[in-house]
Amino acid sequence: MMSVLVTRPKHQAGSFVEELKKHNLTSVVFPTIEIRPTIGWTIPDISVYNGAFFTSPNSVHYFLERLEDEAPEELEELKKIKIFAVGKTTAKDLANYGIITEPVPKVADAVNLMQGIDAKEIHGKSFLFLRGSLSLGIIPAAIAERGGTCDSLTVYENHPPDLKATEKVKKMVNDGDIACLSFTSPSTAQNYFKAIGSTDIPSGVLVAAIGKTTANALEELGITVDIVPEYYDGPHFAKAIAKALSNE
Repeated sequence: MMSVLVTRPKHQAGSFVEELKKHNLTSVVFPTIEIRPTIGWTIPDISVYNGAFFTSPNSVHYFLERLEDEAPEELEELKKIKIFAVGKTTAKDLANYGIITEPVPKVADAVNLMQGIDAKEIHGKSFLFLRGSLSLGIIPAAIAERGGTCDSLTVYENHPPDLKATEKVKKMVNDGDIACLSFTSPSTAQNYFKAIGSTDIPSGVLVAAIGKTTANALEELGITVDIVPEYYDGPHFAKAIAKALSNE
Protein backbone atom coordinates (compact mmCIF):
# COMPACT_ATOMS: atom_id res chain seq x y z
CA MET A 1 0.00 0.00 0.00
CA MET A 2 1.43 3.39 -1.06
CA SER A 3 1.79 6.26 1.39
CA VAL A 4 0.95 9.93 0.86
CA LEU A 5 2.52 12.69 2.93
CA VAL A 6 -0.24 14.91 4.32
CA THR A 7 1.07 18.36 5.25
CA ARG A 8 -2.14 19.88 6.59
CA PRO A 9 -2.32 21.09 10.19
CA LYS A 10 -3.04 18.10 12.44
CA HIS A 11 -6.57 19.18 13.39
CA GLN A 12 -7.50 19.47 9.70
CA ALA A 13 -5.81 16.33 8.37
CA GLY A 14 -8.35 13.74 9.49
CA SER A 15 -10.94 14.20 6.74
CA PHE A 16 -8.30 14.07 3.99
CA VAL A 17 -6.71 10.95 5.52
CA GLU A 18 -10.15 9.29 5.36
CA GLU A 19 -10.53 10.27 1.69
CA LEU A 20 -7.16 8.70 0.90
CA LYS A 21 -8.20 5.50 2.69
CA LYS A 22 -11.13 5.16 0.30
CA HIS A 23 -8.53 4.73 -2.46
CA ASN A 24 -6.44 2.23 -0.48
CA LEU A 25 -3.76 4.83 0.26
CA THR A 26 -2.08 5.16 3.63
CA SER A 27 -1.07 8.52 5.05
CA VAL A 28 1.86 9.98 6.91
CA VAL A 29 0.64 13.14 8.64
CA PHE A 30 3.37 15.76 8.86
CA PRO A 31 1.89 19.16 9.72
CA THR A 32 4.23 21.70 8.15
CA ILE A 33 2.17 24.38 9.85
CA GLU A 34 1.30 24.71 13.50
CA ILE A 35 -1.61 27.10 13.82
CA ARG A 36 -1.72 29.45 16.79
CA PRO A 37 -4.02 32.41 17.48
CA THR A 38 -2.50 35.85 17.01
CA ILE A 39 -2.30 37.73 20.29
CA GLY A 40 -3.18 41.38 20.69
CA TRP A 41 -5.50 42.16 17.77
CA THR A 42 -8.42 44.49 18.39
CA ILE A 43 -11.97 43.51 17.50
CA PRO A 44 -13.02 45.86 14.68
CA ASP A 45 -16.21 47.85 14.26
CA ILE A 46 -17.93 45.62 11.68
CA SER A 47 -20.57 48.27 10.88
CA VAL A 48 -18.05 50.33 8.89
CA TYR A 49 -17.57 47.53 6.31
CA ASN A 50 -19.62 46.51 3.30
CA GLY A 51 -18.24 43.00 3.29
CA ALA A 52 -15.70 40.55 4.71
CA PHE A 53 -13.50 37.82 3.24
CA PHE A 54 -12.58 34.50 4.85
CA THR A 55 -10.09 32.26 3.05
CA SER A 56 -9.78 29.32 5.46
CA PRO A 57 -11.51 27.52 8.33
CA ASN A 58 -8.75 28.89 10.58
CA SER A 59 -9.76 32.47 9.82
CA VAL A 60 -13.34 31.59 10.71
CA HIS A 61 -12.41 29.79 13.92
CA TYR A 62 -10.01 32.32 15.40
CA PHE A 63 -12.05 35.40 14.44
CA LEU A 64 -15.57 34.26 15.20
CA GLU A 65 -14.73 32.37 18.38
CA ARG A 66 -13.48 35.61 19.89
CA LEU A 67 -16.42 37.63 18.56
CA GLU A 68 -18.85 35.13 20.01
CA ASP A 69 -17.16 35.28 23.42
CA GLU A 70 -16.25 38.96 23.69
CA ALA A 71 -18.34 40.96 21.22
CA PRO A 72 -21.57 39.19 20.23
CA GLU A 73 -22.92 42.50 18.97
CA GLU A 74 -20.17 42.53 16.32
CA LEU A 75 -21.10 38.99 15.30
CA GLU A 76 -24.62 40.25 14.68
CA GLU A 77 -23.22 43.11 12.57
CA LEU A 78 -21.22 40.56 10.54
CA LYS A 79 -24.46 38.82 9.59
CA LYS A 80 -25.71 42.05 7.99
CA ILE A 81 -22.88 42.49 5.44
CA LYS A 82 -21.76 40.46 2.42
CA ILE A 83 -19.54 37.55 3.37
CA PHE A 84 -17.22 35.86 0.88
CA ALA A 85 -15.63 32.46 1.53
CA VAL A 86 -12.96 30.51 -0.33
CA GLY A 87 -14.12 26.90 -0.37
CA LYS A 88 -17.12 24.93 0.83
CA THR A 89 -15.53 24.01 4.16
CA THR A 90 -14.98 27.67 5.05
CA ALA A 91 -18.55 28.51 4.02
CA LYS A 92 -19.88 25.59 6.08
CA ASP A 93 -17.95 26.74 9.15
CA LEU A 94 -19.39 30.24 8.74
CA ALA A 95 -22.89 28.77 8.46
CA ASN A 96 -22.38 27.16 11.88
CA TYR A 97 -22.31 30.70 13.26
CA GLY A 98 -25.48 31.64 11.36
CA ILE A 99 -23.58 33.53 8.66
CA ILE A 100 -24.76 33.20 5.06
CA THR A 101 -22.05 33.53 2.40
CA GLU A 102 -22.09 34.62 -1.21
CA PRO A 103 -21.88 31.79 -3.80
CA VAL A 104 -18.65 29.82 -3.43
CA PRO A 105 -16.58 29.39 -6.63
CA LYS A 106 -16.27 25.87 -8.07
CA VAL A 107 -12.51 26.38 -8.10
CA ALA A 108 -11.76 27.19 -4.49
CA ASP A 109 -8.94 29.72 -4.42
CA ALA A 110 -8.60 33.47 -3.90
CA VAL A 111 -7.99 34.24 -7.58
CA ASN A 112 -11.17 32.52 -8.76
CA LEU A 113 -13.18 34.01 -5.92
CA MET A 114 -12.21 37.54 -6.94
CA GLN A 115 -12.78 36.83 -10.64
CA GLY A 116 -16.35 35.85 -9.83
CA ILE A 117 -17.15 39.14 -8.10
CA ASP A 118 -18.42 41.99 -10.26
CA ALA A 119 -16.20 45.09 -10.07
CA LYS A 120 -19.27 47.18 -9.17
CA GLU A 121 -19.52 45.24 -5.91
CA ILE A 122 -16.01 46.38 -4.98
CA HIS A 123 -15.62 49.96 -6.27
CA GLY A 124 -15.99 52.58 -3.56
CA LYS A 125 -16.70 50.03 -0.85
CA SER A 126 -14.84 48.92 2.25
CA PHE A 127 -13.93 45.35 3.20
CA LEU A 128 -12.39 43.38 6.03
CA PHE A 129 -9.97 40.55 5.21
CA LEU A 130 -9.37 37.92 7.90
CA ARG A 131 -5.98 36.34 7.29
CA GLY A 132 -3.16 34.17 8.55
CA SER A 133 0.42 35.36 8.95
CA LEU A 134 1.50 33.84 5.61
CA SER A 135 -1.31 35.20 3.45
CA LEU A 136 -0.25 36.07 -0.10
CA GLY A 137 -2.40 39.21 -0.11
CA ILE A 138 -4.24 38.34 -3.35
CA ILE A 139 -7.63 39.55 -2.13
CA PRO A 140 -6.55 42.99 -0.77
CA ALA A 141 -4.59 43.60 -3.98
CA ALA A 142 -7.61 42.76 -6.15
CA ILE A 143 -9.86 45.00 -4.07
CA ALA A 144 -7.43 47.92 -4.40
CA GLU A 145 -7.23 47.42 -8.18
CA ARG A 146 -11.01 47.74 -8.41
CA GLY A 147 -11.21 50.92 -6.38
CA GLY A 148 -12.20 49.46 -3.05
CA THR A 149 -10.49 49.64 0.34
CA CYS A 150 -9.51 46.71 2.49
CA ASP A 151 -8.36 46.32 6.08
CA SER A 152 -6.39 43.13 6.74
CA LEU A 153 -6.54 41.56 10.18
CA THR A 154 -4.14 38.73 11.05
CA VAL A 155 -6.02 36.42 13.42
CA TYR A 156 -3.77 33.35 13.32
CA GLU A 157 -0.10 32.56 12.88
CA ASN A 158 1.70 29.77 11.03
CA HIS A 159 4.68 28.14 12.72
CA PRO A 160 7.11 25.54 11.27
CA PRO A 161 7.28 21.86 12.36
CA ASP A 162 9.69 20.61 15.01
CA LEU A 163 13.13 19.28 14.08
CA LYS A 164 12.61 15.67 15.25
CA ALA A 165 9.52 15.16 13.10
CA THR A 166 11.25 16.82 10.14
CA GLU A 167 14.22 14.44 10.25
CA LYS A 168 11.93 11.41 10.43
CA VAL A 169 9.92 12.48 7.39
CA LYS A 170 13.05 13.44 5.45
CA LYS A 171 14.40 9.90 5.95
CA MET A 172 11.10 8.30 4.89
CA VAL A 173 11.00 10.32 1.67
CA ASN A 174 14.63 9.57 0.82
CA ASP A 175 14.16 5.86 1.62
CA GLY A 176 11.22 5.58 -0.77
CA ASP A 177 8.60 5.02 1.93
CA ILE A 178 6.45 7.89 0.64
CA ALA A 179 5.08 7.89 -2.91
CA CYS A 180 3.52 11.35 -3.00
CA LEU A 181 3.95 14.71 -1.27
CA SER A 182 0.61 16.52 -0.98
CA PHE A 183 0.19 20.25 -0.35
CA THR A 184 -3.03 22.12 0.39
CA SER A 185 -1.80 25.71 0.56
CA PRO A 186 1.23 27.80 -0.42
CA SER A 187 2.32 27.92 3.23
CA THR A 188 2.29 24.10 3.63
CA ALA A 189 4.58 23.88 0.60
CA GLN A 190 6.89 26.71 1.62
CA ASN A 191 7.18 25.44 5.19
CA TYR A 192 7.88 21.87 4.06
CA PHE A 193 10.82 22.69 1.82
CA LYS A 194 12.16 25.24 4.28
CA ALA A 195 12.09 22.59 7.04
CA ILE A 196 13.63 19.88 4.85
CA GLY A 197 16.33 22.29 3.70
CA SER A 198 16.25 21.19 0.06
CA THR A 199 13.95 21.33 -2.97
CA ASP A 200 15.32 18.07 -4.39
CA ILE A 201 12.60 15.46 -4.94
CA PRO A 202 13.74 11.82 -5.02
CA SER A 203 13.06 9.99 -8.29
CA GLY A 204 9.61 8.40 -8.36
CA VAL A 205 8.07 10.67 -5.72
CA LEU A 206 5.10 12.66 -7.05
CA VAL A 207 4.15 16.18 -5.95
CA ALA A 208 0.47 17.07 -5.62
CA ALA A 209 -1.11 20.52 -5.17
CA ILE A 210 -4.77 20.99 -4.28
CA GLY A 211 -5.13 24.02 -6.57
CA LYS A 212 -3.46 26.51 -8.89
CA THR A 213 -2.41 28.91 -6.14
CA THR A 214 -0.56 26.13 -4.32
CA ALA A 215 0.85 24.80 -7.60
CA ASN A 216 2.17 28.27 -8.47
CA ALA A 217 3.86 28.54 -5.07
CA LEU A 218 5.57 25.19 -5.65
CA GLU A 219 6.69 26.17 -9.14
CA GLU A 220 8.17 29.39 -7.75
CA LEU A 221 10.30 27.15 -5.54
CA GLY A 222 11.45 25.28 -8.63
CA ILE A 223 9.28 22.23 -7.90
CA THR A 224 7.55 20.34 -10.73
CA VAL A 225 3.92 19.68 -9.84
CA ASP A 226 2.61 16.32 -11.05
CA ILE A 227 -0.97 16.42 -9.77
CA VAL A 228 -3.64 19.16 -9.62
CA PRO A 229 -7.27 17.98 -9.25
CA GLU A 230 -10.11 19.20 -11.45
CA TYR A 231 -11.95 20.52 -8.39
CA TYR A 232 -10.07 21.91 -5.42
CA ASP A 233 -11.40 19.92 -2.49
CA GLY A 234 -10.35 16.91 -0.42
CA PRO A 235 -12.32 14.17 -2.21
CA HIS A 236 -11.21 15.24 -5.69
CA PHE A 237 -7.65 15.75 -4.46
CA ALA A 238 -7.48 12.21 -3.03
CA LYS A 239 -8.99 10.77 -6.22
CA ALA A 240 -6.46 12.59 -8.43
CA ILE A 241 -3.56 11.35 -6.29
CA ALA A 242 -4.82 7.77 -6.40
CA LYS A 243 -5.22 7.91 -10.18
CA ALA A 244 -1.72 9.29 -10.68
CA LEU A 245 -0.16 6.69 -8.37
CA SER A 246 -1.99 3.85 -10.10
CA ASN A 247 -0.35 4.89 -13.38
CA GLU A 248 3.13 4.82 -11.90
